[in-house]
Amino acid sequence: MTAPPVIALEGVGKRFAKTHDLAGRLALKARAALGGRVREGAVRAVEGVDLAIAQGEVVGLVGESGCGKSTLGRIVAGLLPPSEGRVFYRGQDRAALAGEAARAARLAVQMIFQDPFASLNPRLRVAEIVGEAPRVHGLVAKGEWSDYVDAQLRRAGLDPALKRRYPHQFSGGQRQRIGIARALAVRPEFLVCDEAVAALDVSIQAQILNLFMDLRASLDLTYLFISHDLGVVEHLSDRVAIMYLGRIVEQAETEEIFRRPNHPYTQALLAEIPRLDARKHQFGAIRGEIPSPLAPPSGCHFHPRCPLAFARCREEAPKLREIAPGRRSACHRNEAA
Repeated sequence: MTAPPVIALEGVGKRFAKTHDLAGRLALKARAALGGRVREGAVRAVEGVDLAIAQGEVVGLVGESGCGKSTLGRIVAGLLPPSEGRVFYRGQDRAALAGEAARAARLAVQMIFQDPFASLNPRLRVAEIVGEAPRVHGLVAKGEWSDYVDAQLRRAGLDPALKRRYPHQFSGGQRQRIGIARALAVRPEFLVCDEAVAALDVSIQAQILNLFMDLRASLDLTYLFISHDLGVVEHLSDRVAIMYLGRIVEQAETEEIFRRPNHPYTQALLAEIPRLDARKHQFGAIRGEIPSPLAPPSGCHFHPRCPLAFARCREEAPKLREIAPGRRSACHRNEAA
């Protein structure tokens, strides 16, 4: 019997509604009474996402800024509840769990954030930042707490002698290692890495990426690796999901995505990667601007920027469906082929 995935999303969506003060609510009521059009004022950050991540797998989540990657990552980590759809942890609906089962599910999935300074409490010493959660959750005995913190810092590549310092006394790379140590301190099995190396220098990025790979091997970790850097995703991921304006438009193994991209958006993203064998090629951004999630286009969200769009693309949203074993894409051209 095949084991269920560590995390599975079914029809997950997230909507952020604009809140109005009393004056705003009165103005909206008056406008509606006069027959004026009242907009919902809600941002659909994530829409109808299906994604399963198996034990030990690294899934890269790629897309332009503002496409909903970070929101989806926070839903996976349990920091945000979905507005619709369900999140499953090892085959169990996470929202239905209670007591010890719910606590275990929360601890099993941890998040590492993009900004290694803003994500750390500047008023706490490193020992407290790393050791607070395992102490609160009873994961370590009081007499063993200091040694446990030291072990987490060493695992993340930091000298335990620095644990009495505050976050501002460290470099960006060291602060990210503190964030990694904090996440590992509660013994997770799944890490959501939200642009975890984007704010670091290139040389430090390589060190942190190597650390992630070493931790995967030694702790059998599973990753959702969110990034806009396709080179990093290609190096690190087993499988890639491409996201555009809240929707997953393509999923496949990493080699397949980079060798034979199917969706026009994926093709456009990969066409702009600088390569040594194409130094004379003039690179440019994908034409047009990403639409506002407050007023997304009808049909396929990518159709205003797609050079292959036809009438159906403007009217009907394509479904993410299997086009080959282990490969899914959301494009009407696949049905016409």
